[in-house]
Amino acid sequence: MKGLSAKEAAERLLRDGPNSLPSADKSTLLAICREMLKEPMFVLLIAAGSLYLVLGDVQEGTVLFVLVLLVLALTIYQEGKTARAIEALRDLSSPRALVLREDRQQRVAGSDVVVGDILVLAEGDRVAADADLLEGADIQMDESLLTGESTPVDKSVEVQTHATPSKAVNGQSMDRLKSRLYSGTVLLKGHGLARVTATGEHSEIGRIGAALDTVTETASPLKQQTARLVKVLALIALAASLFMVLAFGLVRGDWLGAFLAGIALAMALLPQEFTVILTVLPALGAWRLSKERVLVRHINAIETLGATSVLCVDKTGTLTENQMTVAQLYSHVEPAQTLAIDYAKDEALPEPFHTLVEYSILASMVDPFDPMDKAFHRLGQHYLQGTEHLHRDWTLVREYGLNPELRAMSHVWKAQVGDSFVVAAKGAPEAIMDLCHLDDSDTTRINQAVNAMAAKGLRVLGVAQARFVGDTWPKQEHDFQFAFVGLLGLADPLRPGIPEAVAQCHSAGIRVLMITGDYPMTARAIASQAALDCSTDKQLLTGADIAQLSALELQARLKEVSVCARVAPEQKLRIVQALQADGQVVAMTGDGVNDAPALKAAHVGIAMGERGTDVAREAADLVLLDDNFASIVRAVRLGRRIFDNLRKSMSYVVAVHIPIAGMALVPVLMGWPVVLFPLHIAFLELVIDPACSMVFENEPPEGELMQHSPRSPDTQLFGGWTLAVALLQGLGVSLMVGAAYLWSREHMAEPLARAFTFTTLVSSNLTLIFSNRSRTASMWKTLWIPNRTLWLVTGVTAVVLGLTLYVPSLASLFKFGALPMEHLLLAALAGCISMVWFSVLKRGSFLASKL
Repeated sequence: MKGLSAKEAAERLLRDGPNSLPSADKSTLLAICREMLKEPMFVLLIAAGSLYLVLGDVQEGTVLFVLVLLVLALTIYQEGKTARAIEALRDLSSPRALVLREDRQQRVAGSDVVVGDILVLAEGDRVAADADLLEGADIQMDESLLTGESTPVDKSVEVQTHATPSKAVNGQSMDRLKSRLYSGTVLLKGHGLARVTATGEHSEIGRIGAALDTVTETASPLKQQTARLVKVLALIALAASLFMVLAFGLVRGDWLGAFLAGIALAMALLPQEFTVILTVLPALGAWRLSKERVLVRHINAIETLGATSVLCVDKTGTLTENQMTVAQLYSHVEPAQTLAIDYAKDEALPEPFHTLVEYSILASMVDPFDPMDKAFHRLGQHYLQGTEHLHRDWTLVREYGLNPELRAMSHVWKAQVGDSFVVAAKGAPEAIMDLCHLDDSDTTRINQAVNAMAAKGLRVLGVAQARFVGDTWPKQEHDFQFAFVGLLGLADPLRPGIPEAVAQCHSAGIRVLMITGDYPMTARAIASQAALDCSTDKQLLTGADIAQLSALELQARLKEVSVCARVAPEQKLRIVQALQADGQVVAMTGDGVNDAPALKAAHVGIAMGERGTDVAREAADLVLLDDNFASIVRAVRLGRRIFDNLRKSMSYVVAVHIPIAGMALVPVLMGWPVVLFPLHIAFLELVIDPACSMVFENEPPEGELMQHSPRSPDTQLFGGWTLAVALLQGLGVSLMVGAAYLWSREHMAEPLARAFTFTTLVSSNLTLIFSNRSRTASMWKTLWIPNRTLWLVTGVTAVVLGLTLYVPSLASLFKFGALPMEHLLLAALAGCISMVWFSVLKRGSFLASKL
């Protein structure tokens, strides 16, 4: 079967449209404007501008409305940047399909599947479109998405003579053919080929109006915690503003001025940036993770990623390259012998090994996609080409798949001549030996060969053969009369950089637990190569051991284990639960259908993007696009960075609002001239907004980020010392700005004093940004940490401040006088030294450890 050509596929995609269901509209300019009208800060700006117009101050009212447009533009930019990041994640996370085009398998986006495409389906795949089964054996489908019925549905190539009506959906009876597969359903068992008959809205799921979202964002614990804080601060702002209006109006009798002062105070106190931070930083962080070949399916997982204390990882394909090559053979045919395979040498394969290679191919997929099956086919093509041991004219008549009770699979073949059927089996050596019912002598000899191969880090499989005559197939493989043929040892080299990545985990206080279905000695050898200590028996745990342990015993045993071998996928869930019961934050990798429960149960489920099933990917929080363990370590590092930058950003926001609120409130209460009007605070917000989101989002990770233990998942962003230090910073700036105001009142006229105080406040604001860039480094050192966005915000702020001070029309709007150069430098210096004391305190190890 060749499948469609690229040209045919493109034409049909253009004709029928993408294979996708209608989704919610993207954020439009009008939608963003509607959302902005709900924001208190935006409403306050409009209210202040309207009041100025009522007062007859057309110029200042107009400027405030211009600032409204600037805030809107900034919001649109940030919304657009976040939306583009989310859209990129949606594109990455959209389902992929393996199709046969131009006589070769290609993996394409699910939206690019067209009518006539041939889908290549394996266990765990989600069907990309409605299709008719062309080839397949033992196919079972989960159609609960359509019918609500959880019972698996058997499928076969044969078409039912009478369609059997199944459960009605949305009032419509769904008559099904035995060979029909439906978009969105999952292949629970078997493998096969199917031709697409309907896509998108024309599919069954499209007709009943169901839709699936692959990237969802729900309210995370951090967002819920912050929402509560914002509500409290909003109530405080409302109460303080009402008090300001009453105090100003009653004392001075200027009620319009009182309303303006109340609006200014509300703007100073409202922490509306929190919403921006919690939207922009995680979304752009998820986009950055995708650049590290890690797809975030649930953005909430970013919060947990940096707190991970145990990484449970697969061996094959995650620590190793999953590019298998047969490296050694053991033939059990007398006399038993071993042979090392070297493709570089042009040598013939000795006759005793021909049967072993022959039956390893017969027990594998005809058109293999599994690296192990590919290795067997490559071995046969290299050594048996042109011999009678390759059987392209035989017919596969029955398959016996792997199951938890027997880690082996068998293929039954019909030869061109003769009445008997040929049966080939391959699987775990102990499973194949069990099928062959060997005596103790043979079992001991084979186990010695297995151990010798496994000690080299080879993955070892056994092969057996049998003959069968008759029409009634045995229900189980044990009923065949198998004879043991031999062993194959497959080399799967460790990925580059794995020992270094494991070392990074250990230095970061993260345990790495390797979990594999492979032979214990093979697992131990690979663990040694990966710098995982498994030198003692206590550090190795097998699936058989797990089956014998109670939940409490398993929890205690896992405290010292670094490798779990011969583990069944179902046992991964027990491992996750035992680690969680011990208080660990667990990240678990998986790729199969049976891994889904463990992936869902783990704090962070990580699915394989290349070899993983759709079921595993949909159950996971993260998807490794390259299946590489080193990518997980980079993801943990980036997860820590994101949380660290969130904390820095929100600490800055808390700190910067204190002096703004203080200068909006205290002069009014003391009967002094008003320092900050709504226009001044709007100017400050235009600095604070990009600083708290874009500046801190671009902050690089601190050097010691992976040198300390994982934080507790219960750690609050504003808990304890973090909040206390933010308040202390805000108080320090308030004292400096207050001192600048008192000094300027004594030595300058009111416009100059306001300009001097405002310049000190802006300078202190910028200094706060630099001060919060690092938990430990001094402010001087932070100047040399690269962050282009920071210098852009600083430069634009300095230029605009200069314009408001020295352009007469702008200076009159802000009620400023033109500061002499020495006073400008003094105000800038005062702002800079407002945080010098904090840099000194950061040198103390106690404070640094609390930040």
